[in-house]
Amino acid sequence: MEEKVYKTMNGAGALNITLGVISLVAGVTAGILLLISGAKLLARKSQILF
Repeated sequence: MEEKVYKTMNGAGALNITLGVISLVAGVTAGILLLISGAKLLARKSQILF
């Protein structure tokens, strides 16, 4: 019985670490893409008409 609990906790821990790494990578990627698009907007600021 205790072995089943240990295996379940081990699997849950591994899943949490995996999801944490994936969300960290996705957040960094989104931040980089936002910085690039903002820099492009600033570079072409004089060409944008409102």
